[in-house]
Amino acid sequence: MQQEIEQIQSIYNTIVEFFVTYSFQLVGAFIVFLIGMFVASKVSRMVLALCEKKGLDITLSRFLASFVKIAILVGVAIIALGKIGISVTPFVAAIGALSLGAGLAVQGLLSNYGAGLNIIITRPFVVGDTITVQGETGLVDEVHLAYTVLKDEDAVRITIPNRHIVGEIIHNSAENKLAETTVGVSYDSDPKKVIEVLHAVMVQQGVAEARAPLIGIDQFGDSSINFGVRFWVPTNHFHETRFRVNNAIFEALGQAGISIPFPQREVRMLNQQH
Repeated sequence: MQQEIEQIQSIYNTIVEFFVTYSFQLVGAFIVFLIGMFVASKVSRMVLALCEKKGLDITLSRFLASFVKIAILVGVAIIALGKIGISVTPFVAAIGALSLGAGLAVQGLLSNYGAGLNIIITRPFVVGDTITVQGETGLVDEVHLAYTVLKDEDAVRITIPNRHIVGEIIHNSAENKLAETTVGVSYDSDPKKVIEVLHAVMVQQGVAEARAPLIGIDQFGDSSINFGVRFWVPTNHFHETRFRVNNAIFEALGQAGISIPFPQREVRMLNQQH
């Protein structure tokens, strides 16, 4: 019991001696840290306002503001620790070792952040663009440092890690997407009339406004002349518009007296004489 009391007394004396010796340093370190927090927040807001004034991407602006704030706080913490006589050299070495281990452990995450920063700076696409990457197509809905979110016509959210975007081939068609269809008409039809009818449908359906559609003879089939039709439609209404245009094409050709033949095959039976 006496030994335990002596240990407690020793700990108490050590604590009292520490506060007596470093009381002013502790107060000074606390004041320095408070001032540092105020300055860090102030500078961070100034950086964010400057970035927004210059028209930088909001994600990049917030990243820069947060980075500046953390850097100032780390510097202030080092100064505050020095005020109370604590050497920061071991901490710096430990932080370096931990950073190396953490970097290896979260290599994929860090590569996503690096790729996200690359996307924000180079801007190969922006929110509202239609992109195709890694076999996925959709409207860019959100761009984060770690990932990019696409949204398709069915409102399905497609999340792609940024490291799978940077360095890949990206198809960017702004807010529209290309629709293609083929229409076969009989060989006795007038090609000019067919093109006129198809173009009138494009205008009627409102798909010739953003970009002029391309209409022409695609190939000569066995039973029909096949006309290719290429037109641009809003990505978020791609299938809806394409189906509506196909229905309108079928009705317009019928009203114009242009027939759509079905495939025909002629089979001849030859009698073999022995």
